[in-house]
Amino acid sequence: MKRIIRLMAIMTAAVLVLASCNQQKARKALLPNITGKAGEVVIVIDKGDWEGAVGTVLRDSLACETPYLAQSEPLFTLVNVPHSAFTHMFQVHRNIIMVNISSSVTEPGVVYRKDSWAAPQTVIHINAPDADTAVNLIKENTALLRATIEQAERDRIIRNTKKYEERKLAAAVTEMIGGSPHFPSGYQLKAKKNDFIWLEYAVQYVTQGVLVFKYPVVEGENMMELDNLLDNTNEVLKNNVPGMFDNTYMTVSDFVRPTIEYMRYKGLDFAEMRGFWEVQNDFMGGPFVSHTFYSKDGKDMIVLLAFVYSPRYDKRQYLRQVESVIYSFEWAQEKEDVKKD
Repeated sequence: MKRIIRLMAIMTAAVLVLASCNQQKARKALLPNITGKAGEVVIVIDKGDWEGAVGTVLRDSLACETPYLAQSEPLFTLVNVPHSAFTHMFQVHRNIIMVNISSSVTEPGVVYRKDSWAAPQTVIHINAPDADTAVNLIKENTALLRATIEQAERDRIIRNTKKYEERKLAAAVTEMIGGSPHFPSGYQLKAKKNDFIWLEYAVQYVTQGVLVFKYPVVEGENMMELDNLLDNTNEVLKNNVPGMFDNTYMTVSDFVRPTIEYMRYKGLDFAEMRGFWEVQNDFMGGPFVSHTFYSKDGKDMIVLLAFVYSPRYDKRQYLRQVESVIYSFEWAQEKEDVKKD
């Protein structure tokens, strides 16, 4: 009898969970699409606080310069809206930060929500009893605030990419390394060798490129150390990415040393390198981001290198788009598992 009652309880809980999930999906389907430009964040805050210390720390945290761009561009574009003007027009914006400073706040903190008024939307609430507390909350949570908005922007790009994907390109990359990013419509295969593939999306004055390559693991060496990554990357670039003229080729610029960060994203451990690329003996260059990780069998290092060439235009959004491509990488078996689910 106890066993039957327990089984019925488990089944009831499962039904309730399923019903809750279905309700959430139905609610999300009814929400309007988000508005606003990519990289834009609406800051809902009263004028006095926006012009004071709270506004200053928000601008310093979120509108600071995007790293590794030749021209100065803010990390995010901030739009100030007072609470009294926060109408439906702004409620459906893609990224919203609500700053609530009131003596009635008894639990100061930062709260992260999704799809409050639109989808796919990110809404962040900063609740504080006074301006000093708000400033400290923002400073303490700067990294997470940036990462949350950045991830939301990246997820939107990847979601769009999967709707209009160049599947043949993924098949070519998977054949070489056992997995692939998702490539948006418009990308084309520029070069393919046994251990190197060059893909790009090019329009007038703008090129977004992804290089996929591998090289053997050397026993006893720290394959993830920055200098090792630079040496191997530069060797591959020199041999596979020629410039427009004789004796010119792509290389990682040493004018500003790249940065490296060791990350884990969706189960994949990789080294993320950011810096500038240039063409040796020529005057071309731009920003790049690369992800380096071990192959499934551990015998090779796999590199996904995303770069932008846009001499006439701002590059923030172009870099964010092509960077999202390499963030969409999945091993082949994981792609099949997702399809089955």
